[in-house]
Amino acid sequence: MQVYKAPHAEEHKSQRSGWLRAAVLGLNDGIVSTSSLMLGVLAASQSDSTILTAGIAGLVAGALSMAAGEYVSVSSQRDSERADIAIERRSLQENPDEELAELAHIYRQRGLDEALAQKVAEQLHAHDAVAAHARDELGIDHEALSNPTQAAVASAAAFSLGSAIPIFAAVLSTTNTGGLSITIASLVALAVSGAIGAYVGGGRKRIAAARVFVGGGIAMAITYGIGHLIG
Repeated sequence: MQVYKAPHAEEHKSQRSGWLRAAVLGLNDGIVSTSSLMLGVLAASQSDSTILTAGIAGLVAGALSMAAGEYVSVSSQRDSERADIAIERRSLQENPDEELAELAHIYRQRGLDEALAQKVAEQLHAHDAVAAHARDELGIDHEALSNPTQAAVASAAAFSLGSAIPIFAAVLSTTNTGGLSITIASLVALAVSGAIGAYVGGGRKRIAAARVFVGGGIAMAITYGIGHLIG
């Protein structure tokens, strides 16, 4: 069989959406939640050991929570995809002619004339009917279903990396400069992570950086204010 070679290079971004979403969410969440937690504790207590304990506890608890949440949610998504594919497989066994007509109708709706739509549907049915219906009727690639383990690991690792930034900033600073160091390091890291996420995903880097910078800054300010009022 002749192998098709594209005449020009095309680097698409959408195939990265699964792991990229989990990684960016985990990284930003790690930076914002841990830095906000540490700043809230700092506003109520000037103890270095208490602030570091809060940061490390936030890192461990947050990473485990992110991993568990991603695994459960993506597992549910994969179960739903598998259930839909199973329904199509049963329907193909029980009503093959109706499923063939349905597939041909889909191709007619996409612009093929009736004869060509019927021919394409028949050939795809003969090749792999389940794959054809999963892809063109359900929008599912049955050979590349959602991966809960990948999402969980990416999310937990990214959260840990993000949480480490304000923790190291606190370790390297003095008692008097701890709050400022945590704030500056976290805001810079948020801007950089937003820009990197946009670059990898093909988005607009400045807008993404500004979005997470402002959102993270608001979260830290609110948490610091609450800690100050309580302390």
